[in-house]
Amino acid sequence: MSRSTSSDRLSRRGWLKGATAGLVPLSLGGALAMPSARTAFARAFETSPPLNALKLSGPWFNGPPLDAAALRGRVVVVCFWTYSCINSLRVLRYLRAWQTRYGERGLTVVGVHTPEFAFETEALNVRQALKDLDVRFPVVLDGDRRIWSAFGNDAWPAFYVIGAEGRLHGHVDGEGRYDQIERLIQKLLGEVPGPAVPMTLSVVTGVGPQAAPNFRDLDSGETYVGYGQANAFVSPGGLRRDVEQSYHPPRDLPLNRWSLSGGWNVGEEFATSAGPAAVTHRFHARDLHMVLAPSAQNRPVRIRVRLDGREPGPDHGWDVGADGLGLVDRPRMYQLVRQARPVADRTFDLEALDPGLRAYSFTFG
Repeated sequence: MSRSTSSDRLSRRGWLKGATAGLVPLSLGGALAMPSARTAFARAFETSPPLNALKLSGPWFNGPPLDAAALRGRVVVVCFWTYSCINSLRVLRYLRAWQTRYGERGLTVVGVHTPEFAFETEALNVRQALKDLDVRFPVVLDGDRRIWSAFGNDAWPAFYVIGAEGRLHGHVDGEGRYDQIERLIQKLLGEVPGPAVPMTLSVVTGVGPQAAPNFRDLDSGETYVGYGQANAFVSPGGLRRDVEQSYHPPRDLPLNRWSLSGGWNVGEEFATSAGPAAVTHRFHARDLHMVLAPSAQNRPVRIRVRLDGREPGPDHGWDVGADGLGLVDRPRMYQLVRQARPVADRTFDLEALDPGLRAYSFTFG
């Protein structure tokens, strides 16, 4: 499962910085102010409905394949996402709510699952993730990024709102602006003669990783472990590529730096533990997540999390207990820390208690 994807893998960092600053481009109705990729997308579909791009990939989950003909007369929200991305997971509650609230009134939500990591291209993994995440709206697996490219897309998540006549009316990159998207949905459904009243945020709730983020205290950015995109690594001697190596932690670990200790084999997309081993990150955020996987199917890996050298207690994440113990049994994103007390700089340690842990990336929120 070590197929290389680094040549076309995209970072989520760029749009996240814009989202927190309120700079994410948004066009709701009227002409789109689009960068060149989206201009090309618009021109490509001048004589063909945008929804025909949905025919470019597969398989489909939660229903039959959809295209412009199948969706004729319906308002459609197309959302690009991937199941290992924390930013994608947090929008699922809104997609579910819109489908439930407006599905019988003419709205269809379509998820385009465009993978970042190789394991997300596997249909069995995606099917399991949809079950785990309670995703019931139609989803197409865009493993070769054909739909992604046809739309000129460049972010996870990204929303495209298409009217019943098949024309693109609005686009949003990243998290947020849900009220504006909903107003546009209502307008296109013809339900609101005057100012639209969106769903109140208090009604749309999420638990665990799908709960609302805390951008106010977010001072740490996405960090990759595989050497294809590794950054901010400070263990003495640096990363050794594609060879088992014994690593040692640095004497001091500055904020937003990470290190390895024990035996690891660092590949292009992930690092694999070769026995008792640990990865350490000094961070500032309410939540810390890691994309992790066992290296062999049906061979789960036990892990232990520590914060500042101690059990996390009330600061444990969704996927570990107060004692810091957890189990990595399938490839996905794991929430390992959620600070219950005021957010502070913390030192995070993840110990692999068994060999065969694959570590892909850190994300925060």
